[in-house]
Amino acid sequence: MLSQLQAMFRYFSQAVPFRLVPALVTTAVLFTLLALPHPEGLNPDSWGLVAIFLTTIVAIILKVMPIGVMALMAIVIVSLSQVTSGSSKGAMADALGSFSSPLIWLIVVAVLISRGLKKTGLGARIGLQFIALLGKRTVGIGYGLAVCELVLAPFTPSNTARGGGIVHPIMKSIASAFDSDPAKGTHGKVGTYLALVNYHANPITSAMFLTATAPNPLVVDFVARASGQGFHLSWTTWALCMVLPGLVCLFLMPLAVYLLAPPELKQTPDAVQFARSELARMGPLSASEKVMLGTFGLLLVLWANVPAMLFGPAFTLDPTVVAFLGLFALIITGTLDWDDVLSEKSAWDTLIWFGALVMLAEQLNQLGVIAWASDGMRDAIVASGMGWEAAATVLVLAFVFSHYLFASTTAHISAMMFAFLSVGAALVPGEYLILFLLMMTAASAIMMTLTHYATGTSPIIFGSGYVTMGVWWRIGFIMCVFELAVFAVVGGAWWKVLGYW
Repeated sequence: MLSQLQAMFRYFSQAVPFRLVPALVTTAVLFTLLALPHPEGLNPDSWGLVAIFLTTIVAIILKVMPIGVMALMAIVIVSLSQVTSGSSKGAMADALGSFSSPLIWLIVVAVLISRGLKKTGLGARIGLQFIALLGKRTVGIGYGLAVCELVLAPFTPSNTARGGGIVHPIMKSIASAFDSDPAKGTHGKVGTYLALVNYHANPITSAMFLTATAPNPLVVDFVARASGQGFHLSWTTWALCMVLPGLVCLFLMPLAVYLLAPPELKQTPDAVQFARSELARMGPLSASEKVMLGTFGLLLVLWANVPAMLFGPAFTLDPTVVAFLGLFALIITGTLDWDDVLSEKSAWDTLIWFGALVMLAEQLNQLGVIAWASDGMRDAIVASGMGWEAAATVLVLAFVFSHYLFASTTAHISAMMFAFLSVGAALVPGEYLILFLLMMTAASAIMMTLTHYATGTSPIIFGSGYVTMGVWWRIGFIMCVFELAVFAVVGGAWWKVLGYW
């Protein structure tokens, strides 16, 4: 009997297009969660959506099937279960609602634009320039990417456009120059390390400047309201408070990633001479490279909101509008053709899986799950009678790690930050309130380190295939804790010097 069961299991393991044991575990998780009584404060539909969300995350972690298929699974289950609507038509509309999100299309178009760097050869040229300057050691190239992020951050209010649309194509070109390619199984040579540096520089620079990511102005408003309009973060105040801890993080991060995910190719003594000879062989810029370079210049100027600065707010353009303009310019000039757009599989794969995760996060918010969790945390802290230091620490950590439930920093900040700031304002003594507010401000960006769906930049870099999900989550957690510690220690001391507490 046992041998027959084993034979049947082996047969199904080979016959089905998914990993059987992880699939059984995932199914058990779903039915176990659904069988549990829904917590007080949530209705059955809300709890059902929680079960679907957690099951989807488990399925992705266990790699039951490709992440896009798991995303489709979530869409199908939400539509059939009708937890978001009283009809299947309404549930289907909810399940597909996030696919009209400008953020998701910004990600897709940024990936499509980056294809132009590879096709024209401009990306290889830029990569070779980096190697010629810093290529003696892989870690030196990592620092070059971090500096690139830092220079662009004050002028690029979309962290997705900056990290995914500008820096990531450069990173891919550098990795390709060393023949580090996921398709060839050589991503570990330098690509994994550089992709992680590319990504982890993004949250740090987002924390350093008010204009470095879209939700930062919302943080400014919440901080002012929580402090009773007693503390306002202007652009200068924000930069002054965050520059020292941010620079320390940016200096230590490439070294930390080097230790956590060491590249196979650590020293490249011949790389500088190789890069110079390749640049000489390539000769001057071709016409298509000039078009690509001009398009990137246009994107950077518009993403930095320069026309609005010069001519007034009427000339402000949404980052997604700018991205579509850049893609259209590349197509009508012949730099990219329609086949290039259709064949960029990573862009369309990202559209499916990231859209599904954004949908789940948005529906959790709309059904009151996020508000319920936030209120429960607040009530528990108040009821515990813990000291203000412990309460402030718990609030910061709970806010940060609840980002595992979100696929958007803007959605997370909108849903939870003011409630957490308000509880902190009630518990923290007045002379230490600004210290707490500044830690929460930094945390609102640092939390982006955690997952491959944490913000718009992450699915672009994760989708390029250089970093596995396990490595991404492990290093994301470690770097999040590390950077929070730097802001708490170095930032706390710096804010003391500035007289904020």
